[in-house]
Amino acid sequence: MDRRDFFKAVAITGAAFTIQRSEAMEVLTQTINTPKGGKPDLVAVIGGEPEEMFRRAIKELGGMKQFIKPGQKVVVKPNIGWDKVPELAGNTNPKLVAEIIKQCFAAGAKEVTVFDHTCDDWQKCYKNSGIEAVVKNAGAKIMPAHLESYYKQIDLPNGVNMKKAKVHEAIVNCDAWINVPILKNHGGANLTISMKNHMGIVWDRGFFHQHDLQQCIADICTMEKKAVLNVVDAYRIMKTNGPRGRSESDVVLAKGLFISPDIVAVDTAAAKFFNQVRDMPLDTVGHLSKGEALKVGTMDIDKLNVKRIKM
Repeated sequence: MDRRDFFKAVAITGAAFTIQRSEAMEVLTQTINTPKGGKPDLVAVIGGEPEEMFRRAIKELGGMKQFIKPGQKVVVKPNIGWDKVPELAGNTNPKLVAEIIKQCFAAGAKEVTVFDHTCDDWQKCYKNSGIEAVVKNAGAKIMPAHLESYYKQIDLPNGVNMKKAKVHEAIVNCDAWINVPILKNHGGANLTISMKNHMGIVWDRGFFHQHDLQQCIADICTMEKKAVLNVVDAYRIMKTNGPRGRSESDVVLAKGLFISPDIVAVDTAAAKFFNQVRDMPLDTVGHLSKGEALKVGTMDIDKLNVKRIKM
């Protein structure tokens, strides 16, 4: 697939909006078609349904057994923050969440737990997002996160502004967790992706907004128990009025997915993709560079093996 064909493929995936051609697409149009020597560091997929794109992407990374081991207690952490139906792109796509849970169990997970510290009423968010139903159907557990008693304090010795945080006990007690954000606009952080999704595992979110939001997002990502995998849902993208959105006019059907163990790299790739629907310079998403400075991951996509796939 050459660059021209790939741009065309990207453009036709947007039913409500034409994704424009720009240099921001460079992560998906590198001359690297197959990784050099071994598995890719990052996989980018376009053109399929959420579950199909994940199946293809995780296969390229060697399968879920590379990340989840038999007998482990696993957490899958989507964005379920808003009382919104899937078509409004406020939350992670339920089809993607379901597929990840199924693959965790297939890899031998003892149990899988799903939760989010929601902004709207948690029961309405869980139900109307479609995520509660797919979690239960897949045999996983869904946990609330609306009370401070669910959280335990951890230290962040490498944080700059944030040195401690109260983190949900599901994360503290699990053996491995998978970070599954949706790519969308955010009024405060400009973009919310994998790094920003960590605000859904903490209790004290007010501290973030009072002590440099971008720096605190980077700080929480220095926590010792990092996600073994970051899966960015870019099937539908909320391009404006995020993070809650107002109507379907805020939403672009982009049919994308990005996956990597490197949280800064996957967010950088997703941010470049977002630039196809709305101009968002990477330097305005300050937690990316701050995370790189804290050695959480890299923004230098060109130094990674990137596998790009059109379905």
